[in-house]
Amino acid sequence: MLKINNLTKLFGDKKAVDNLSLHILPGEIYGFIGHNGAGKTTTIKCAIGVLDFDKGEIFIDGVSIKDNPIRCKKKIAYIPDNPDLYDFMTGIQYLNFVADIFEVPTDIRTEKIKKYADGFELTENLSQPISSYSHGMKQKLAVISAWIHGPKLIIMDEPFVGLDPKAAHILKEMMHEVCSNGGAIFFSTHVLEVAEKLCDKIAIIKNGNLIKSGTVSEVKGDESLESVFLELEDE
Repeated sequence: MLKINNLTKLFGDKKAVDNLSLHILPGEIYGFIGHNGAGKTTTIKCAIGVLDFDKGEIFIDGVSIKDNPIRCKKKIAYIPDNPDLYDFMTGIQYLNFVADIFEVPTDIRTEKIKKYADGFELTENLSQPISSYSHGMKQKLAVISAWIHGPKLIIMDEPFVGLDPKAAHILKEMMHEVCSNGGAIFFSTHVLEVAEKLCDKIAIIKNGNLIKSGTVSEVKGDESLESVFLELEDE
């Protein structure tokens, strides 16, 4: 679903990402962890076509993000670590705006908005301007907007930040639902307990380099993921 081959991204003389390769298969929840500045967000922004890159190839469902960026972006959804929404819109205006971009039929968007907004207890707030929303409410709205067009691949940068426990639980269920329908999830997180329990596979990045990847059991062995991560960080 997402294939990153030998990705290298430079900022001046600094290699933010250095010859990184990852392969996320359909049906997988893939966690991406590393310290601040390790290269997670840069990798994600290259994968979604926001940043150009210096070397390597990235494919979304077999399509090159460099050669066919629009075709790729129709297949994916992206939630950044700090959702930058249009504050002058109401919640429902924003969701309809996103649905219009992806040409989601009225009946389908109405059904999905009701389902997810009810679940997140956001329905009563959809008529309010986004400028009045708390960070958690904006995060919930961003999640709903990402799911509205039924993307094959959802890429998220720290998606659980700002979510209360109930909302975080709902998001986890939504992630599993995507994968059970043949889609895939790729997300970064600092919450190692969540990654350990939720993910099928995990990759650890340090200073732009992939230092360990595989299934959760392969990566952590008999230790906790936190212990393994801290050991690798100290090397």
